[in-house]
Amino acid sequence: MNHIDDEMLESKPVKAKKAKRKKPRIWLVSFWVCFSLLFLMVIVAVSGLYYVWNQLSPTKAGAPIEVTITKGMSANSVSKLLEENGIIKNSFIFGYYLVLKDEGANFQAGKYKLNPGMDKAEVIAKLNAGDVIAEETVTFTIPEGYSVEQIADKLSAEGLGDREKFIALANEDRSWSGAETVLLLPNKLENVKYRLEGYLFPDTYEFVKGISEEEMIIRLLREQDRKLATLPEDWVDQLDVLGLTMHELLTIASLIEREVVVDEERPIVAGVIYNRLAKPMRLQIDATIQYALGKQKDVLSYEDTELDSPYNTYQIDGLPPGPIANPSLESIKAALYPDEHNYFYYVTKKDGTQTHLFAETFSQHERNIEKSKQATQ
Repeated sequence: MNHIDDEMLESKPVKAKKAKRKKPRIWLVSFWVCFSLLFLMVIVAVSGLYYVWNQLSPTKAGAPIEVTITKGMSANSVSKLLEENGIIKNSFIFGYYLVLKDEGANFQAGKYKLNPGMDKAEVIAKLNAGDVIAEETVTFTIPEGYSVEQIADKLSAEGLGDREKFIALANEDRSWSGAETVLLLPNKLENVKYRLEGYLFPDTYEFVKGISEEEMIIRLLREQDRKLATLPEDWVDQLDVLGLTMHELLTIASLIEREVVVDEERPIVAGVIYNRLAKPMRLQIDATIQYALGKQKDVLSYEDTELDSPYNTYQIDGLPPGPIANPSLESIKAALYPDEHNYFYYVTKKDGTQTHLFAETFSQHERNIEKSKQATQ
């Protein structure tokens, strides 16, 4: 039994030991994870760069488009406007590009002609340079000595503006953008026909076609500022010497403008005005009556000199309430720097020279009137 048992024991199969399964190494797993993430990041970065490059690349070429950039417009607003008009693809990215390149702050306002398909650098250069569309202009001349009504009539006749609107604006009590001299108007103006009379500088202007009446007035007011800046440096001090306000100076200049044609005589007539004011003596200037009448008359009647008007210098003492016309720079200079003499009278020569005969006394003046009449015979 033991023998059999031993054989039986010997023939019983022996179980093999199960091999242990090796675990993957952690560093290898980490490597592949990191590699995958890095690869993904590169893909994302490249895709992002490509997207940015694509969004900054030119749009599809097309016909020129007019784009208007208004004054004070921010770079972001300009970017949005460019995108809306198909000049750039993405205003958000273009805006950041401008910040990166320190651009956008010098963009000029105006109307531009831009083409879809333009390179971004070309667009930026055009906006920086203010390379705007040359607008159609019209020339308008205001003769020296024209009144507000005469300017309005001329504008209307030439189809450049509405007469009534221009006149209404010229009488508004308000400030005018960028105009300085007009700010010196007295706070209380009584009996003036038009507030801006005397402040609209007579000259030849080039206006953009379609300009508004308000824009015209601002241009005329600013032009007067520029012309006054060309006067001698002491001209403001000279106002104090004369004891005049700016409004009074322009009033005297307007009287000179309407009375004198020859420049050399402007300071002489200015001296007559100052002599009469100092005496005191009524100015008795015919041009003030014509202004009050609203029309030009070759010869004034006695009834005209009796006209009840604050502008009638035959009836009032001193100066009228304001200018009767818009004076030239020569008349303003004459009002600032009058000739010193003893003349109190003058009469126009009838010989076609448009010059005057001057007198110190009324009897001399009467003789000059006779001389003037004889020149026509």
